[in-house]
Amino acid sequence: MTELERHVCRAGPHELWGASDEQLAEKGKLRKHIEPWLSSVFQSEHLSVILGSGFTNAVALAVDGKPATMQTQTWGSQYADVIAAYASTSAQKQSRGAANIEDQLRTAIQLKDGLEILGDEGADELKAAIDDQLRSFVTMILETESTIAVAEGDSAEAGRALLLSFLLSFASRTASRERVNLFTTNYDRLIEYGCDLAGLRPLDRFIGALEPAFRASRLDVDMHYNPPGIRGEPRYLEGVVKLCKLHGSLDWRWNQGVLSRCPLPFGADATHPAIPPSPSESVIIYPNPAKDVETLEYPYAELFRDFASCICRPNSALVTYGYGFGDDHVNRTLLDMLTIPSTHLVIIAWDSTNPEDSTDEANASRHRINSFLNKASRPAQISLLLGSHFGDLQTLVSNYLPKPAIDPISIREAHLRQARGEVPPENISQEGADDATN
Repeated sequence: MTELERHVCRAGPHELWGASDEQLAEKGKLRKHIEPWLSSVFQSEHLSVILGSGFTNAVALAVDGKPATMQTQTWGSQYADVIAAYASTSAQKQSRGAANIEDQLRTAIQLKDGLEILGDEGADELKAAIDDQLRSFVTMILETESTIAVAEGDSAEAGRALLLSFLLSFASRTASRERVNLFTTNYDRLIEYGCDLAGLRPLDRFIGALEPAFRASRLDVDMHYNPPGIRGEPRYLEGVVKLCKLHGSLDWRWNQGVLSRCPLPFGADATHPAIPPSPSESVIIYPNPAKDVETLEYPYAELFRDFASCICRPNSALVTYGYGFGDDHVNRTLLDMLTIPSTHLVIIAWDSTNPEDSTDEANASRHRINSFLNKASRPAQISLLLGSHFGDLQTLVSNYLPKPAIDPISIREAHLRQARGEVPPENISQEGADDATN
């Protein structure tokens, strides 16, 4: 961390702009403001989360693993220069800074479609290059998954504990409230992996046992149980979350008009038979729409309808972590959400907001966040936790996220100790207060 590092905190009425490392040394003073505020936000009527690539990279670094990269790649194609130039122009038009592998793939797919319309023989050569890039991209993500899955030692255990605590902080809502909605732009299965470790039950649109298929039905199927001795009063089962992968997933396949989830293990080897030789024809990850025209809108249109309907409603709170605000289609929905006065957005990001940090990536990240804040122009509805201090997963989980459990016994103990003057009132989270009164 450099001497020029700066941090920004705006959580409710508490603001700390341009804070130095020394000002953040006493974490307890910040915690007594931030943790109760986040506890209240997390108990909103509707709670959603957006997790970007920074989340996966944070967990990978915590277990001494290998983070994935979205940097541009070298293309073995006669159209390499054309692809690079247009991808760069496209990224700049969208105010995303330097181009990445997604921009290259999107450009190459559009160019291939144009060559096929013209009947140009170069379409076959370009398709082979796209398949090579997609295979390399899928392999890179699987390597990141593998380093997390097979990690050993104290750092690995601590990293997995961070993953569990992070997810449980959001999932541990009282059962009377709506389930938390987990949205991610990532292609990896880290969230699913964490849910398995934590015993959480993710609900998505896939139905089936042997080969789950994506269903467009919008029925909210949930899980209930009947308490012993009580008839006709089913209660919601705890530990249930709703999961939506906005950009698709490594294990989504398009086959004979059906979108299904294939049995691809977490961190599988690159030679696994579930990885097709021609991923451009079947793997459903953005921006690859596979070969069928219908997938240009399906399933992405369905997923974004779910996203918009979840966050654009009154009394809704949304938390972003590891998301770099580089997707205009996501940002537009966030701006629409903020037009509703009772909504609230919490942005947690590593970005240092340091104007003297001249790296391209830092400048692009800072520009995207500032651009979004300027467009929103609703500071009262946005909480900011920016900088390496707040963006660090260990610091965030240990000091600022709410208690990752619904424990009536400890809640009652805390209130008894408060009544006896042993515990300051601010050390009891809003969730505990809500549970005690219900």
